[in-house]
Amino acid sequence: MSVALRDVHKSFGRTTALDGLELRVEEGEFFCLLGPSGAGKTTTLKTVAGLERPDSGTVEIDGRDVRDVEPYDRGVAMCFESYALYPHRSVYDNLVSPLRSPRHRLPAAEARERVGATAELLGISGLLDRSVGQLSNGQRQRVALGRVLVRPARAFLLDEPLSHLDAKLRQQMRAELKAIGSVRRTTTLYVTHDSVEALALGDRIGVIRDGRIVQTGTREDIWYRPHDTEVARAFGRPRINLLPGTVTEAGAFRSADGAVELPLPVRAPAGSEVLVGVRPRDVRPAGDGHRLSGSVYVTEVLGRSVEVTVRIGAQHLSLVAPRSEAAGLRPDEPVRPAVRPENLLVFEADRPGRPGRRIGKST
Repeated sequence: MSVALRDVHKSFGRTTALDGLELRVEEGEFFCLLGPSGAGKTTTLKTVAGLERPDSGTVEIDGRDVRDVEPYDRGVAMCFESYALYPHRSVYDNLVSPLRSPRHRLPAAEARERVGATAELLGISGLLDRSVGQLSNGQRQRVALGRVLVRPARAFLLDEPLSHLDAKLRQQMRAELKAIGSVRRTTTLYVTHDSVEALALGDRIGVIRDGRIVQTGTREDIWYRPHDTEVARAFGRPRINLLPGTVTEAGAFRSADGAVELPLPVRAPAGSEVLVGVRPRDVRPAGDGHRLSGSVYVTEVLGRSVEVTVRIGAQHLSLVAPRSEAAGLRPDEPVRPAVRPENLLVFEADRPGRPGRRIGKST
């Protein structure tokens, strides 16, 4: 099943939730929709599900306009952020409930078989006799997902299903969702505000902002060719370094205080204000590349790697390196980090209310 939204507008009173949204999810694709709170992510899911009617525009499923089609006729299953479980029922009764509805009713034996297979897939086979009130948050999340997966559906709509879990459980559930996606190959539209989830799970990623899709692409597209500075900042921990400055007559970058000067991999008009971006993992404490002069500001151990913040004039530059490369670095110690020009991203300067767009024409 493919899903497409074309020029969709939706407002709630004076608040615009979707502003000409354009989106297409291909059949069998695991598509992640990433954006902050209030960007229009949940409204997008509800519009596809038929729980919200767009003010204008079309919603298509397999090329058919479903604007006037009831939710139960759309062939989609939605998992809500709030779990939406029956607290007074057992795990089994929660899982089997979609298969007892008039729309998807199955014989008891077949329903038990589907519930058993889904519970096995999610690792909750031993919980079927428990009540929901006896479950941890992670177990409840698995049951909520199970209620979606157990019913016949041609597309899954998942609304931030891991947002209430701690970091360890999120990592575990991401792996399980990835495995489920590989096994089922059912069209999935997955909403998240977590860029790590989007990069880990999505065949493609759509970045939504203020009710519009800003950029759509593979993880490589989003990572290496972000549309603007806001998209660049959304991906990567630590966040991308963005250094303000101008373009010299020679076509190089120079920071305002002159402490940072770098050759640019793209053409930009001399004198124009730009932001040069480089991801912390593309900066080395030493080695090949263009060398900068600075001093260690602070270090932070991140397991097997170390984040080092280097002070270069008025600028702070973050880098992440293996502990073997950064073990000897101490605050105020001189350091000459290396940056390869081909790893640089160049953006127009940010303006109020408008992030700077990437300058992408290669020299």
